[in-house]
Amino acid sequence: MNNFTLSSLTVTSLATVTLFFSVTVQAAADDRKIVDSALPVEEKEFLPAFPGDDTINFARAYGNRDGQSHGTFGRFPANFETPPHTHSHAYRAIVVSGEMTNPFSGEENPPILKPGSFWSVAAGSVHTTACVSDTPCEFFMFSDEGFDFKPSE
Repeated sequence: MNNFTLSSLTVTSLATVTLFFSVTVQAAADDRKIVDSALPVEEKEFLPAFPGDDTINFARAYGNRDGQSHGTFGRFPANFETPPHTHSHAYRAIVVSGEMTNPFSGEENPPILKPGSFWSVAAGSVHTTACVSDTPCEFFMFSDEGFDFKPSE
């Protein structure tokens, strides 16, 4: 015989309904942030990511990486690797061109990420990001929070 009771069904149903409405309200709020726009490749404006150093360049697609939700194109020179670092907030990225790696702390043989590949980084995770191809690399990163770079060594 099943020990399932009406009261457990009611609690489960209420929790499910509450979760559904919470997700629906959040999705509706996120949809209000999206505006009609287009960014032709010819209009991407790559600027140095860090003052006084033009090694890494970023181009804004939407939002503002200085503390807000954003989508940002990044460009690394060929055969370049960042020093080990962390970020205050998580982000996700997709390789657009070139071949990249994103080894996490202690990872000796990270996968080669070709165009179309994806990676994500948790807030506070020590990692490097590299362009391992003989041609420059471009990637697209996006986050619900801002973007910073904190050297870990």
